[in-house]
Amino acid sequence: MEAIPRTLLRDRAYEAIRDAIVAGDIAPGAVVKDAELAERLGLSRAPVRDAFSRLVDEGLLESKPQSYTRVTAVVAADVRDAAAVVGAMHELVTRAALPRLGADHIGAMRESNARFAAAVRDGDVSAALRADDELHDVLVRVSGNRAAAATVARYTPLIRRLERRRFGEGGNCRSAGLHDELIDACAVGDVDEAIRVTAEIWRGLEDLADLDT
Repeated sequence: MEAIPRTLLRDRAYEAIRDAIVAGDIAPGAVVKDAELAERLGLSRAPVRDAFSRLVDEGLLESKPQSYTRVTAVVAADVRDAAAVVGAMHELVTRAALPRLGADHIGAMRESNARFAAAVRDGDVSAALRADDELHDVLVRVSGNRAAAATVARYTPLIRRLERRRFGEGGNCRSAGLHDELIDACAVGDVDEAIRVTAEIWRGLEDLADLDT
């Protein structure tokens, strides 16, 4: 049997720990230890340490050498900055993607929004955010802009942590109606309207951060 490449193990560790932090399963301020998480994930310590390094760089962990590694607090200013950057990237990819969209892409976005709306009705925040990611990822992928995709992937988890906390306190997921407006604009190739709606969606997340100050 072939050994699993270390890069894949590192990615597996990174995704598992990132998702646990975003979901709140590992709470802000919690100290994390590579040995404990390696055992829980069924991995060696090396890929977990690699994941820690990446998560520190992305702002989800903080580390003091020879002392501790712990989950960062949810800081409204950091979330607001992240939302502004991610929003700008989504405007960029939307502009680039629109001329390349086909009926299958529009159909995939509508299916994702249907799942999003159903999850919101059911109060399933995880499913709602997953469907939201899938909807917007259509535009990211079709744009072909790898730098924008990497930026979105890096900063979106910071935003999701606050979204999950707010929804858990009785807040509401973003309106599926805005998604409908975005999809309709994409379907007819109206770049200006698609950019306007995209800006409104992400401005709402900046406002969410302001509510947490």
